[in-house]
Amino acid sequence: MAQITAKLVKELRDKTGAGMMDCKKALQATEGDIDAAIDYLREQGIASAGKKADRIATEGLVEIAINGNDAAIVEVNAETDFVARNEQFQSLVKKIANHIVATKPADLDALNKSEIDGQSVDELMKSAIATIGENMNIRRFQVESKTDNDAFGEYKHMGGTIGVLTVVEGTTDEEVAKDVAMHAAALNPKYASADEVSQDELDQEREVLRNQALNEGKPENIVDKMVEGRMRKYLEEIVITSQPFVKDSDKTVEQFLKGHGATLKTFVRYGLGEGLEKRNEDFAEEVFGQMGQ
Repeated sequence: MAQITAKLVKELRDKTGAGMMDCKKALQATEGDIDAAIDYLREQGIASAGKKADRIATEGLVEIAINGNDAAIVEVNAETDFVARNEQFQSLVKKIANHIVATKPADLDALNKSEIDGQSVDELMKSAIATIGENMNIRRFQVESKTDNDAFGEYKHMGGTIGVLTVVEGTTDEEVAKDVAMHAAALNPKYASADEVSQDELDQEREVLRNQALNEGKPENIVDKMVEGRMRKYLEEIVITSQPFVKDSDKTVEQFLKGHGATLKTFVRYGLGEGLEKRNEDFAEEVFGQMGQ
């Protein structure tokens, strides 16, 4: 069995909001598997599905660039928010975003090998690190395309902590596409349509909800009906087109778009530092480490 450390218990508590003892018990029951422990707590009615995503973030910027019928979204990480506010860093991120939309590299490796003004992107980043004095890296990017009859929507929250790019078909109204991007920034949906949800995810969620209902003491003969009702609610929470529109909760996002003769092709939402842990340094420990103690 994996050692159940205080750090692991705290991580589970941060992700679920459950009490320390409940988290420790869940980790013991699942042999230290944090994802299984989250499901265990949910089945016991102690944690909610919405807490499963890692809430710990790092610093940097999310940038969006549009060039005709192509658009790109990129996340560039830095060590501190001080550097993220630096004009030189912001200029660098814009330059990289514009380069991505112009060249459409296949992946990060291809991007790093590509050239901007005769210098590889990898060399450009190393030069910026030397100048600014802080480690930085391009974490991820995505390129999307549209036709002349469609619209891109872009929205950046608080200067780049969250960035959303939408592709809306059937309208050239960029404000409509931007409204959907703002909605995605606020509600953080996972999918553009229910068809994108994998069968494995549906099966896992159905199993969690079934065990949850049984643990609540519900009769076996009504559990399945309850589970299907909760599954519909689950899909409404994770699929953007099923969510109540943030600007008019009487409509879903799908209904809002239909009112403009439009449909959502896709969206990309980057939350700065999703899934990354901030460096948690203890100054005294670092000094002792350098002294060999």
